[in-house]
Amino acid sequence: MLHALSIPWVMAAAQQQGSPFQLLIMMGATVAIMWFLMINPQRKQMKQHRDMLAALKKGDDVVTSGGLMGRVYAIADKVVTLEVASGVRVQVLKQSVQGKVAEDSAAVPAGADKKEEK
Repeated sequence: MLHALSIPWVMAAAQQQGSPFQLLIMMGATVAIMWFLMINPQRKQMKQHRDMLAALKKGDDVVTSGGLMGRVYAIADKVVTLEVASGVRVQVLKQSVQGKVAEDSAAVPAGADKKEEK
């Protein structure tokens, strides 16, 4: 059974519906907002990553997406050989190289590993 007050509410809701043109404008605005806030910045970040990978050269200090830090020893088509210690070399996929390590962040401050004695 329908409640007597529900019928006027349904009628009022049907009259308040916007035109299909307004719905189209709202959907277009939503897509535009998503583009400028999410898709476009992601595309720029991907382009920067591709450019960084293309500019890699022997001797660059890099960090991988897994957190492995090393110096580029050799570069092949899809594989980069990193020297992580003297004479220790590992091969990683080129896409896993996350970025170059800044020169000043590679050096550990003196006394950083020492604990205070009490």
